[in-house]
Amino acid sequence: MNKLIEYLRTKTFRKNFFIAIGSVFAFLLFIFYSLGFYTHHGEGMPVPKLKGLPISKAIQLLEEQGLRYQINDSIYLIDQPPGVIVEQDPDPNTNVKANRTIYLIVTRDAPNIKFPDIEGRTFLEVRSILNNYQLKVGDTTYRSDVARDVILEAVLGGNIIKKGQQIPKGSSIDLVLGDGLGASEVDIPNLFGLNLNEARMALLGSSLILGNISFEGSIDTVNSKIIRQFPAISDTLNKVSIGTPIDIVLKGGN
Repeated sequence: MNKLIEYLRTKTFRKNFFIAIGSVFAFLLFIFYSLGFYTHHGEGMPVPKLKGLPISKAIQLLEEQGLRYQINDSIYLIDQPPGVIVEQDPDPNTNVKANRTIYLIVTRDAPNIKFPDIEGRTFLEVRSILNNYQLKVGDTTYRSDVARDVILEAVLGGNIIKKGQQIPKGSSIDLVLGDGLGASEVDIPNLFGLNLNEARMALLGSSLILGNISFEGSIDTVNSKIIRQFPAISDTLNKVSIGTPIDIVLKGGN
């Protein structure tokens, strides 16, 4: 033990000790600079901002900069179309090396849901129901019906949809509502070719009344036929209120 202590006190030991420490330090420096050279330490490129871009545009941008990509996940967002970047890793402007993989999260198509039962409910009720199902209220139109502001039909893409039908979440639903006038409106009868008595009977059966009567040619209440009426049936008018007077023009036969 005494010999070891005496040796540790010699110049030879101290010289060898410092040589060993210097060798280890030089080796560590060599490793550090070698790794830096091998990995191109400090060199790189900023990651582009991809959020909000369509996936095709984002891929093109990454490939132009020599970067790779991987879609890690996809989510549905009601206010975004499918195929849009919503998250990226690393963040924009982070320095990375060529061939680095950029991880992406994109939006996907809306999942399907079962259409709720809204027929016969009021517009205020249906608006709340559709909102709970993450559906939108589209155009509203009115149709003759005794109930006002009550849903008669729901339409998606021009097609009537029913309770339980599978539709994409976030769809815009057009609604057909009752105008509340159905009980007070009737179809306009076609009086052309009828005589005066036949016209009276037709109007009575429709809860309408005979208005002004005029003749072309001689006045013949028995043999004359109706050649015009007002209002007449048209593409824009086929119903009138109960009790509406119908004017007619008759012409006698030859």
